Formats: sequence, structure tokens, C-alpha cells
Amino acid sequence: MQDSDHFNDRVSDAPSDNWVYRILPPWLWPYAQLARWDRPIGWQLLMWPCFWSATLAANAAIDEGVYSGGLLVSHLFLYFIGAVAMRGAGCTYNDLVDHEIDMQVARTRSRPLPSGRVTRAHAKIFIGLQALVGLFVLLQFNWFTVFLGLLSLGIVALYPYAKRFTDWPQFYLGLAFSWGALMGWAGILGGISVASVLLYAASVAWTIGYDTIYAHQDKEDDELIGVRSTARLFGDRTRAWLIGLYGLTLVLMFAAFALAGANLIAFLALLGAAGMFAWQIVRLDIEDAAQCLALFQSNNRVGLIIFFGLFVSLLFAIP
Repeated sequence: MQDSDHFNDRVSDAPSDNWVYRILPPWLWPYAQLARWDRPIGWQLLMWPCFWSATLAANAAIDEGVYSGGLLVSHLFLYFIGAVAMRGAGCTYNDLVDHEIDMQVARTRSRPLPSGRVTRAHAKIFIGLQALVGLFVLLQFNWFTVFLGLLSLGIVALYPYAKRFTDWPQFYLGLAFSWGALMGWAGILGGISVASVLLYAASVAWTIGYDTIYAHQDKEDDELIGVRSTARLFGDRTRAWLIGLYGLTLVLMFAAFALAGANLIAFLALLGAAGMFAWQIVRLDIEDAAQCLALFQSNNRVGLIIFFGLFVSLLFAIP
């Protein structure tokens, strides 16, 4: 009976068997939903560019004679905590900005704000609490990395409005979600380099690709209410655009890996990622919302494959 009583407290596009509903008391569920704790794919996709960059920088640090395994491990832990906190704060902020839009979209009208389960005032307090966690994490890094992290806030603040003035909101998401590709390198080596910039550009292209797939879930509602996206822009040409975007991702990553001195194992991981990209493109049916969601979520495995390759490459490079 209790499950039935709380059924209306769920979000329509989130799994109902998530740990949030098994462990947290029901009064916390709306806040967990605001932060998307019941949908970890967001913080995972935010985390991977950080992990790639830090591990790639560690490869380069070996050549410079400044490698520290303890520093890398601690940074990976901090990026995990920071990704969860800042993704949650960003999603809560996005829901505040999109409150009225979410009420008009079938997939999002069950979210805490449009459904009335959380007030705007409480959502703002929740943003502040999550941002404090993110700030604590950020302050553990060197001052250049702290500066980089603060710079990203402007892009994060702009993103929710992008869908109102451009057909390329996924590009702005890419700028924000890929920022860790710069921060990971800076955290290890104290600055940025051509390799980190190339990795950042690769991550932006990757983000545009996977979020275009995600946006195909909402394109009918988006068209009705005037929300713009690359899914609407690309339309039936989405598969061709994905070939270009994912291809650009691989080329830029290859160049970044080469400049940073990664070994063969990292490049073999890129081949694995290429296979995953090809699978997504072949399987894609832009009219099947459930499949679009599944293909979007498969990009977590892409991120893991690339990180695994870089990490094993690092292990073999350590003297």
C-alpha cells in the first residue's frame, strides 16, 4: 500500500526501483529528483572528461618527472564528488528556469517543481547547499584550477536559456559539460595545454552528439512550445550529423592522446569507443523515444572505455 501511496511522487522518465526510493525517506525524494540522483547518467557524463583529462595529464607528468599517483587518485575522487554535486545544482537551476516549459512537456511535467512537490524557494536553497559542496571540492585544487572552475559558471548560467535563442543548445551544454577536460589537466600540471584544449573540443563534439539523441525524445513537444534543439534542426539527417560529430570526437581525442604521449592501449580504447559510436548510429531510430534514451545512456560505457584505456596506459608508463 505504501508503494501505491507514493507512486505519484515518482518522475515519469526515471527508474522506479532506484536506490533513492529504497533508501531515502519519501520527503527527500523530490530533492533527489531535482538533483537527478535517481538518474546517474548526467553526473557520469559530466565526470568522464574530468577523469580523461586528469589521467592524460598524469601520463604527461611522467615525462616531466612530476608524476604523483596519490595526487591523481585524490583528484579522481574529488571530481566524482564535484560531478555529483554540480550536476545536481545545475539540474535544479535548470528546472527553476524551465519551470513553465516543463509543465507543457509530457516527459517533464511530473518533475518536482511543475508538479508542485517543491517550492521555488526551497529549490533555491537546495541549489545553494549543493553549490557549497562543489565549492569545497573546487578549493582543494591549485588556484589556476579554481579560477577555471569559476569561469565555467557563466556558461552554466547561460545554458538553460540557449534553447530559447539558438538551434544549438547542445553546443552550450557541451561547453559546460566538457569543462572538466580543461580542469583535470590543470589540476595535475597547473595550467592548460594544446592536448587539453583538443580533449575539450572532442568532449564538446561528443556531448552535442549524445544530447542530440536525447533531445529526440521531446522534439514533438519542443516544436509545439517553440523550444529549439539540434534534434529538431538535424531531423532526418541526424545519423549523418552523428557520423560527423562522433568522427570529430575520435580525431580530436587521437591528437590529444598523441600530444600527451599516451601509449598504444589508450588508442585501442579509442577503437572500442569508435565501435560503440558506430553501434549507436546504426541502431538509432529517432521516432523511438525509449531507444533514444537507451542509446544516450550507453555513452556512459563510452566514457568508461576511454578512461580505462588511459588508466591502463598510465600504469604501463609508470617507471
